[in-house]
Amino acid sequence: MPFLDLAETATAANFSEAAYLAANPDVQEGVRSGRLASGRAHFDRLGLRQGRRQRRLPAGFEAMMAQKLERLAPHLREDLPHRRLGAKYDYLSDELRALATADPTANVSQNAYDPHVEELIAAHPDGLILDCGAGQRDRYYSNVVNLEIVDYDTTDVLGIGEVLPFRDASFDGVISVAVLEHVRDPFACAREIARVLKPGGRLLCAVPFLQPMHGYPHHYFNMTVEGLRALFEDHLTVDQQYVPTSLLPIWSLTWIVQSWAAGLPKEARKRFLSRRLSDFTADPLTLLDESFVKDLPAEKNFELASGTYLFAHKP
Repeated sequence: MPFLDLAETATAANFSEAAYLAANPDVQEGVRSGRLASGRAHFDRLGLRQGRRQRRLPAGFEAMMAQKLERLAPHLREDLPHRRLGAKYDYLSDELRALATADPTANVSQNAYDPHVEELIAAHPDGLILDCGAGQRDRYYSNVVNLEIVDYDTTDVLGIGEVLPFRDASFDGVISVAVLEHVRDPFACAREIARVLKPGGRLLCAVPFLQPMHGYPHHYFNMTVEGLRALFEDHLTVDQQYVPTSLLPIWSLTWIVQSWAAGLPKEARKRFLSRRLSDFTADPLTLLDESFVKDLPAEKNFELASGTYLFAHKP
């Protein structure tokens, strides 16, 4: 399957500040917040040893994009306003931006493909696969159409999942990984995904359940196994649901503990991390006065909350 790698291992000889920051969102955020002096400072201290990568656009990238979009053109909708951004298609009208609350964001969304996704891509070398909410990709495939609300270098079409800019039955497969929790109307997205799939086309979809709040730029819905099924079962035949290695409970546990600790002041953090796991099998009521509970800031309480309360009134 033809593809191009858009990332390379950063070395002292090839280091580029812009390329390094583009490939490492955590470093970019550190520089933006002032925690890090520069990408180079991080590279010299940690990045070289960690084998961090940086982005590059290899020879042939623009030609591959142009050829892919030429193949895609007959499948694009003409009933929606759009324009060209170089080779790309931009369907993000003001109306659709407002519908999806597609606010400008400095966040970079990146997720690697797992073997199931790679198998789907390889199964249709002459077809088209839609990555619906692709984020920024380190590998650019000739048969994968990257739809995004953000104009990353690997974005092919700018648009939203609630109103996909493609004709019915356009794609041999659809990928939706860590996306539907970030859209305001996942049911509309599910209907659109089903609409653009060809008969017999396959969907690979993953969403979080017990993950803390995270925004690209927003985070609306986590889903149970039944909730995810409910999105699609009226439109598609659900063949299988399971928990992959990348979404096992250990990821939820470590994410919560690490983020909780990071939000605490120094002494409370030490107390929190010194506790035994068995301490947290106690009745939570007995832990409410602990410093690692009382000293957690409001933004961390929202991120890690067991639930939230809403009060409202009708004008």
